[in-house]
Amino acid sequence: MGRPRLVLAVDGGNSKTDVAVVSEHGEVLATGRSGPFAPQRDGVAAAVGVVRSALDALDPEVVPEGGFDHVSACLAGADLPVEEEALAREFAARGFGPDVVVRNDTFALLRAGASAAWGVAVVCGAGINAVGVSPTGAVARFPALGRISGDWGGGQGLAEEALWHAVRAEDGRGVPTTLTGLITSHFGTATVAELVLEVHFGRVSEELLHELSPGVLAAAGDGDAVARSLVERQADEVTVMAEVCLRRLGLLETPTEVVLGGGMLTARDPLLTSLLDSSFAVRTPRAKPVLADLPPIVGAGLLGLEHLGAAEGAKARLRARYEPPGRG
Repeated sequence: MGRPRLVLAVDGGNSKTDVAVVSEHGEVLATGRSGPFAPQRDGVAAAVGVVRSALDALDPEVVPEGGFDHVSACLAGADLPVEEEALAREFAARGFGPDVVVRNDTFALLRAGASAAWGVAVVCGAGINAVGVSPTGAVARFPALGRISGDWGGGQGLAEEALWHAVRAEDGRGVPTTLTGLITSHFGTATVAELVLEVHFGRVSEELLHELSPGVLAAAGDGDAVARSLVERQADEVTVMAEVCLRRLGLLETPTEVVLGGGMLTARDPLLTSLLDSSFAVRTPRAKPVLADLPPIVGAGLLGLEHLGAAEGAKARLRARYEPPGRG
């Protein structure tokens, strides 16, 4: 008998890129990790090069010379069909294999967290996005291009809004808030205005603002009215994205899992979690929020196995490989 068919599963995120070599029997033969997957910032070729670097670090024995039988890549920055197609072409051109499917990384979260191949997923990490898949395979999704496409929140968005309020509190245009002290303490500046100039002149990267999000959540929990208003808005944004996906797919009256993932949601902040529970109960009472406890790479692997028509036992074996201790 020849070797089993192999899937290369890829979860390319804003902070890291994970890869896993999975046999058609659900066995994980190798795993690897490399840097951020950022095609909008670095270009398609450089982004796929990050995946190549992760693969090159694996044992050559598990990497087939002619490429993988299937590449299942769930990637940040693959927000539009044209972007998915460009990335898939680059994977094929770089010799990963002739059969490549590129999806947005929200699909990996959904498949990893849901008990079936359908449902809704909302990711709230550095940014925010959502996707829904119906039992018939219909898809609801968003462009997820930031504020220009109507998005609000995630760690970066929450922190930028906190900075806006802190500036206005400091110069008198806004109400007092403990966010001013949080920001100056975190970045070591005398004033919020000083930090603004540091960002403006490029001495502090704007991308570092997302580091403020845990502090914003803590300030909200401690009773700061401005911080609480931001966390309440974040909960509303998460819920409305799920609600819109459910409505588009005709699932508002159908019991449906809504998988919640990304650092802001998996941190299990008590206030944000409570607000989400209340919001879902009011807006989508038939939905069942599920906090993701398997990494998205599992979802990429499961989608790959399903593409090959693998048996249920293979999918169960893959899940078991990543299940947290004590689960089951």
